[in-house]
Amino acid sequence: MGLECRYELSQSAYIKLVLHALKHRSAAVNGLLVGHLTEDGAAVVHIADSIPLSHSQIALLPSLELALIQVEEHFSSKGMGIVGYYHANERYDDRELGNAAKKIGDHVFRYFPRAAVLLLDDKKVEELMEGKGRDPALQLYTRDSSKSWRQVGSDGSSQLILKEPSANIVLVDYIASQKWQELVDFDDHLDDISKDWLNPDLFN
Repeated sequence: MGLECRYELSQSAYIKLVLHALKHRSAAVNGLLVGHLTEDGAAVVHIADSIPLSHSQIALLPSLELALIQVEEHFSSKGMGIVGYYHANERYDDRELGNAAKKIGDHVFRYFPRAAVLLLDDKKVEELMEGKGRDPALQLYTRDSSKSWRQVGSDGSSQLILKEPSANIVLVDYIASQKWQELVDFDDHLDDISKDWLNPDLFN
């Protein structure tokens, strides 16, 4: 199913998930991808936003379920839903999609069969900081007919594209100004409910 589908990632969703990983460099982090599907000829999943979830207990189901409910409730009125999941591993050199990420991906897949799982590639982030590379600093995984998560696009095809071509330039500016310090995830919100997990002021 994933092979017929393209994934278009908005600049804000992309920058937010990278900043989330940079804020917690020594921990695994994860979050949800929000958007909608269009099927005019070709299927395109439009990823409009990313919601940073956790930087501590990645696989803790009660807080995940609570986040899923709140995110769905908030975005359903805007005609959007949860379309995927993102993950950044704890170790810099770890580029494998682990079991915890796959299980959460499976959970999202039950609600949205074209779900994407995006895994942050730290090496690509480093290359962007050195002025190299134009592609998203991410690996795209989709679930195949054997119910396994497979990396797609590694053959040079571009199933994952950035909606705004300048997104990497903006990202580098945000990294240089340490913008990640302002980012709030769902863990932060549960610790202090005055902190807004929607990050409304992040791009101001």
